[in-house]
Amino acid sequence: MRAFIKVMKALSDPSRVKIIKLLQERVLCVCEIQTALGLAQSTTSKHLKILEDAGLITYFKEGLWVNYQLADGARNPYAASLLGNLRHWLEDEADVIALKARLPEIHRESICGN
Repeated sequence: MRAFIKVMKALSDPSRVKIIKLLQERVLCVCEIQTALGLAQSTTSKHLKILEDAGLITYFKEGLWVNYQLADGARNPYAASLLGNLRHWLEDEADVIALKARLPEIHRESICGN
């Protein structure tokens, strides 16, 4: 039951749901997610850690970049199920539409300068 509760708690915050919706579009670094959501870096990192602990996202390093992506669901079957459903849910939500519309303009090179 702990794995189920962890996933449900992770998805109980609107910012974390928005992060999932962003990562459905492409792999992103912290600064891109932070810019898209208009959050502080520390807040964004905290949300990412909660999503990672629940088995919803993973990260990999590429040079100086830490890239976040959706998890494959292997660690947590509840995460896998919800990620599959979230791909179709909330697509008509105004906040999600606006967020996805901004994403093509957000690039790590122009934000972080590396």
